[in-house]
Amino acid sequence: MSRPRPPQPTAIPDRYAQRFRELKQEFQQLEYFCKGTLLKRMMKCGKAQCACASDATKRHGPYFELTYKANGKTVNVKLSPEAAPLYKAAAQQYRKLKTLLNRLDKLSKTILRYQAKQAETKHQK
Repeated sequence: MSRPRPPQPTAIPDRYAQRFRELKQEFQQLEYFCKGTLLKRMMKCGKAQCACASDATKRHGPYFELTYKANGKTVNVKLSPEAAPLYKAAAQQYRKLKTLLNRLDKLSKTILRYQAKQAETKHQK
């Protein structure tokens, strides 16, 4: 007993197919990525007699943190000044990944709608 084969995708307009291939290739250009935002903070130390308590320009730092949400909670990771640029670039790559994925999703839905119409037209004949 043979299993029914899934329907073969119908021809899609070249411009959609080409754009989809181009977007898929952009994935290969991505570097390491991580979710989050890099923060650069200047902090008060908490000592009443320290200059940082009364003068914002004399606060301590900069201190770097990566902040992101995990399981509904905000996570802060302290970073060294040397690590900060790496994480900043990784966070930018993550945003690029999300944008690319959203564009692929939108294009995929357009192509699927087109294919569904083609399949319906063939079925009605």
